[in-house]
Amino acid sequence: METSLLIKRVRPLRFPEGIGSESDILVSEGSIIRIEKGIQSSSAECVDGEGCLALPGLVDMHVHLREPGREDEEDIGSGSRAAVRGGFTVIGCMPNTDPTIDDVSVAEYVARRGEEEGFCRVIPHGAISRGRKGEVLANIGEMRRSGARVKCFSDDGAFTANSEIMRRAMEYGRGLGVVFLSHAEDPYLTGGGQMNEGYYSTLLGLRGMPAEAEEIAVFRDIKLAEMTGTRLHLCHVTTAGALKLVREAKKRGVSVTCEVTPHHFSLDDSLLTGYDTNLKVNPPLRSAADVEVILEGLADGTVDVIATDHAPHAVQEKESEFDRAPFGMVGLETALGLVITRLVATGLLSLETAISKMTVAPASILGLEEWGYVPTIAEGIPANITVVNTEKEWRVDPELFESRSRNTPFGGWSLKGTVEHTVYGGKLVVKDGRVITGMGYERVKAST
Repeated sequence: METSLLIKRVRPLRFPEGIGSESDILVSEGSIIRIEKGIQSSSAECVDGEGCLALPGLVDMHVHLREPGREDEEDIGSGSRAAVRGGFTVIGCMPNTDPTIDDVSVAEYVARRGEEEGFCRVIPHGAISRGRKGEVLANIGEMRRSGARVKCFSDDGAFTANSEIMRRAMEYGRGLGVVFLSHAEDPYLTGGGQMNEGYYSTLLGLRGMPAEAEEIAVFRDIKLAEMTGTRLHLCHVTTAGALKLVREAKKRGVSVTCEVTPHHFSLDDSLLTGYDTNLKVNPPLRSAADVEVILEGLADGTVDVIATDHAPHAVQEKESEFDRAPFGMVGLETALGLVITRLVATGLLSLETAISKMTVAPASILGLEEWGYVPTIAEGIPANITVVNTEKEWRVDPELFESRSRNTPFGGWSLKGTVEHTVYGGKLVVKDGRVITGMGYERVKAST
């Protein structure tokens, strides 16, 4: 018999209504069955949410889980635990694994491993091209019709530079109702680049990656989406010029959405003067002027989604010369704190707007209705709930991460907003800020 759960004294966030009054939430058989004050239940497990908000379970549509292939950096289990500790109940796994998620067998493997771990929904994204090489189309139709029900396709980590290949993919995918997630970057302009091209790359003697590389690729993909009538989502937009192109395309009615990451709206390239490899990401941290425009895009609605681009790497890989270190940082466990601290507490966004970019918008793009996810808190829907104290401050300690990797520049930062409890599919997976694990579980630390 399934144990019921009672969350006491929380204020639920409903879309589009907003934040409600303090209530109790009773969960049974995987769904929310009652929301009202003073609920009593002798059989339900009870957790306290006093002073907290009950948010729809957060959705991160851009995560690198490294399994299969680099389980030393992250696997689906550790990535799922990091996700729920950060408040996410749905994560989209990018296809740059080894082997690549470019056929049914790998897609179904990833989906099945997520189900086996059981902490959150793990949705595999398929590759556009075989091996993400941009030469031959992957089995898009088969992956879409498979048990994994792959809806989004990307060569993330690489740009599908052959415009003919991308056009044919979009024409084929349009009839399947899929979405293409573009890592927009002209590789011929960024080859060998280490950071944003500009004053600081010159000062540090590092080869730059010009903003134009992103803007040219964004322009190309928008034009192909406009030509084919296909849905396009632009990953990790970082430049003022790229955001302008998105804004203009939306005005023309192009079916395009975009995301930004917490590190791209919180950091800029001036911080690289210390050669900290944890700040080395792709696309790179841009100029302070670009960051200001990204913040404006979040405020005016041009930016649809906040996603982490969680990219774990082993300690020894990041502890190397800057030009040899891999790109990427982990982000699942710091994302909500950065959103609340940098966007909500500063007054740039209301809490409702910020959380909408982490729930409603990505759920719509991913088609999460297929998986029974509903981005609100209401009776009769599956219980995917994140209980957050938005005022409580905490200090980022990478050694306490659930992720196997520690590559973050945010260690030591003080952030607002703690995840107190996370509920996935009616099951309590985080209680009092700690991930609930089974008997015999031991957390695997990253190499030191």
